[in-house]
Amino acid sequence: MGNALFSNGPGDEPSRRHTIAALVDNEPGVLARVIGLFSGRGYNIDSLTVAEVDAGRRFSRINIVTTGTELVIEQIKALLDKLVPVHQVQDLTVQGPHVERELALVKVAGEREHLIQASRIADVMRARLVDSQPGSFIFEMTGTSDEVDAFIDLVRPVEVSRAGVVAMARGLAVLTSEYIGQDDVPPATAVAPSRDTGGTIA
Repeated sequence: MGNALFSNGPGDEPSRRHTIAALVDNEPGVLARVIGLFSGRGYNIDSLTVAEVDAGRRFSRINIVTTGTELVIEQIKALLDKLVPVHQVQDLTVQGPHVERELALVKVAGEREHLIQASRIADVMRARLVDSQPGSFIFEMTGTSDEVDAFIDLVRPVEVSRAGVVAMARGLAVLTSEYIGQDDVPPATAVAPSRDTGGTIA
C-alpha cells in the first residue's frame, strides 16, 4: 500500500474495504484533484469510476473503492468534503446495505477444448459472449468484484479490461446536492439514510 496507516501488524487497527460515492461538479481538473488527494497522502485507490449523471446541472458521480483503518477512511471523507467541487460524500459501506456491480471484458484464447470449457463456465456464471473469432472469445462479465475475480480465475484469460465498481445505496437514501432545492428532488431524498452497518447485496 505504501502507507504505514494501512499496516495490519500487531496492535494496529484493522483495515477494511470501503466503497465511497461522491457527487461533484463536472468541470476540468476535478478528477485530478480527487486522485491527488489520495496519492499525495499515500492512500490507495483499488477502483475508481466517474461519469456524468446530470447533464443539466453538470454533476458527475465518482465511485471509489479504497482500503484503510477507520481513522484513514474518516480522513479521506473529511478531505473529500473540503474539495470545493464536491457536493456530497457517502460512505456506502458504513451507511448500510448497498448494491455494487462491476463490468469486465474477458478475452480467452486457445485450442477448441479450452474455448468450449470457458463457454461452459460463462454459462454457469452468467457471463455473455460478445465476440467470437477463430481461436478466441470475448466475454462480458457483470457482477460483484468477487464474482468477476472468480470468473477470471476459472477461464484463464489472455486479456482483461475492467470498468471498475459502481455502487448505490438501497432504499430511500439518495446521493444528491445540498444546493438543489426541495422542488428539484423526489420526496424520498428527505428520509435520513440508515447508519446501520450492512453488507453488499449480490
